[in-house]
Amino acid sequence: MTEAPTQRWQDWLERRDWDEGTLLLVVGGAIGVVSGLGVVAFYRLIDLAHLVLIAWPGAHLPGPLRFLYWPLLTSVALWTAWFVVRRSGVPEGQNVPDVQLAVAKHDARVPMRPVAVRTLASAITLGGGGSAGSEGPTAVLGAGIGSALARRLRIRPRHRKVLVGCGAAAGIAAAFNAPFAGAFFALEEVLGTFSVGAFSPVVIASVAGALTIQTFVGAHPIFHLPHVPETHAIANALLYPLLGLACGVASALHARAYLAAPAFVDRTPGPAWLRPVLGGLIVGGIVAASGGLLAGNGHLAIPTPIFGQMAWWALILIALAKIAATALTLAAGGSGGVFTPTLFIGAALGGGAGVLASQLVPGDVVQPHAWALVGMAGLVAGATRAPLTAIFMVFEMTNDTSYIVPLIIVSVVSLLTARRLAPHGLYDGWLAQRGEHLAHGVDQAVMDRLHVGATMDRGVPTVVADASLDEVLQAAGATAHAFVPVLDAERHLIGLASHHQLREALLARGAMGGLLIAADMAEAVEPMRPDQTLREALAALNARGLDAVPVVNPDGTFAGLLTRASVLKSYERALSYVV
Repeated sequence: MTEAPTQRWQDWLERRDWDEGTLLLVVGGAIGVVSGLGVVAFYRLIDLAHLVLIAWPGAHLPGPLRFLYWPLLTSVALWTAWFVVRRSGVPEGQNVPDVQLAVAKHDARVPMRPVAVRTLASAITLGGGGSAGSEGPTAVLGAGIGSALARRLRIRPRHRKVLVGCGAAAGIAAAFNAPFAGAFFALEEVLGTFSVGAFSPVVIASVAGALTIQTFVGAHPIFHLPHVPETHAIANALLYPLLGLACGVASALHARAYLAAPAFVDRTPGPAWLRPVLGGLIVGGIVAASGGLLAGNGHLAIPTPIFGQMAWWALILIALAKIAATALTLAAGGSGGVFTPTLFIGAALGGGAGVLASQLVPGDVVQPHAWALVGMAGLVAGATRAPLTAIFMVFEMTNDTSYIVPLIIVSVVSLLTARRLAPHGLYDGWLAQRGEHLAHGVDQAVMDRLHVGATMDRGVPTVVADASLDEVLQAAGATAHAFVPVLDAERHLIGLASHHQLREALLARGAMGGLLIAADMAEAVEPMRPDQTLREALAALNARGLDAVPVVNPDGTFAGLLTRASVLKSYERALSYVV
């Protein structure tokens, strides 16, 4: 009997006798290549849908009637995408937040059939003039490929999560021809970690995905714009922060509109099929009113006039129109991502603000096309809450180091402003509406149900304040932790003696003799209470840069030690009962 291909691959991998890191690198690279080919196929589907739904009818209809027939064609596209999803029985989701949820709670299981259906529906939506992005479907398609291959090879769930991140990174890298941006997107948004074990496979997959699609579309940057001369110090110090504020306000508006649109559409009277029809008519009307600037072929299509080559008020109106069209497209039954529309909104807003600033500020200080590019990063940082992805993406798309400082300034200011004005971004807001709260790759709802008292280690060796160095060393040798709690006579916490402090004490031992006591080596650390949640504990560990934190009872006596490892172990154990 012929051996199954999957079994042959498993046998081949076993014969290599690779360690886990090497295995993830090899499989991650393979996922990158396959995901890149999947993106090429997806783009071909978009081209076909655009030809059938927009290009061919437009070539046979009178040009002056575009305002009449374009809404009808977009309406047909949205209804078709809605029908494909409904007919297939695919549940809502199959988007980037859904992949985040799969990684955090469902052992990185991303089923391929729903992903394939949503990919087809996205191609129809995008090719038919709907206002959505191609990056979401490419990231989810890559994540599905990574999950499927990991399950076929029977790779353990914790490594499967990394491979899902590899697929998402490759999908983004291929969509934007930006390998580092793809890698940071997966690490920052999908996995929620920059650990060494995840970083290398994700980067390899991202580069593989970008190189694969370059075979078909070339290796050039997406945008070719003039080099930005030496940026004026005043522009960096005063003007770009103002652009960051504007981007933060627009990001909050974009996120709120996107999250509120489904409830608004659901209140539309009539049968369910009427919603994509009406939504398509409105979106098509908005696109036609813009003279086609809001439309494209589904790929990253941001027309040149958007980069500061129009009146400032017209560009601001286009940014607002894009927000409305995107929210309505996805709420009315269309499929697609929100990343590319966010880039478009940022370009229009930044270009408009740049034109206005250039008219108000004398001299050649403000360059509108530069503000448009930097505005793209500002909107992405504020709307997705992923500043590193925003900075790297726009930098890679321009390949111009002159943008680095403005990108950092605008992205950070936009992120801080958006957080003040909107509680959630595009991705975490979608999950929050469904009762899911994720942060840094973990489920906050689970972390809120677990408490410090049930997770901490109560049997930690301790020493009294006047204990000698030898006694402290003996306690350190009896514990698996890197800290020894130092207590007073009433068992109140004085501080923690770390291995680093013990090393310093040993070096000074000859000079100090027997003068050193435990209290001299104890470093004061703000303790936690047993009734606090693990979410609060993890936030405290992250904020203080610690791997362990002491826990004290309400009366101030020492209760135990809580470590980062015990928090994550308790979280994973709780998830095994949830999923």
